Amino acid sequence: MKNEHAHMTEIAAEAARIARSISAEQLDAPNTPCGDWDVRGLVNHWVLYTSHGLEHRALRKELPKELSGRDFTADADWARQYAEQLDRAVAAWADPDVWEGEIDLGGSASAASEIAAMLIAETALHGWDVARAVGEEFRISQEAAAHVLGIVDGMAALYRQYDGFADEVAVPASASVFEQALAHSGRDPQWTGA
Repeated sequence: MKNEHAHMTEIAAEAARIARSISAEQLDAPNTPCGDWDVRGLVNHWVLYTSHGLEHRALRKELPKELSGRDFTADADWARQYAEQLDRAVAAWADPDVWEGEIDLGGSASAASEIAAMLIAETALHGWDVARAVGEEFRISQEAAAHVLGIVDGMAALYRQYDGFADEVAVPASASVFEQALAHSGRDPQWTGA
């Protein structure tokens, strides 16, 4: 749990940095690596699941329905609020006991450690999606990137069954560990929106 929480903390900090870099005008950009979403839609999904979802899962609470349709970006101070919510979420996972047992996701239970892993990957992968869409780079350590790659490889087959990941993208042998994680999740690390 100690290493996993350290990776969660690092990736959340990078997500907060990317959020702070986004201008109001960039929220209206139509293109993202997630073809069905514009930047605002992608950011709202990212904020909901990687901060509110992350905290609620740790607390074993349902995500309130009113958050699901909320436009977090409607508030000019949304990036600061997201960073603060990420801090609360990461703090909720600081207790080793939170990583034990199962978390009920509305009728089906999964191991808490698996839920945490899924949300760590979600924060990194969608963090990269958002960063790339606004011309930024999502930067994490080799250790955190290797952790994300391991998560992606462990859940890719299941995610593809439910259209959560596209088919794996071929990358050169020189690709970084994080680029491999992106590619294994069906993302093109060279995506430019062009």
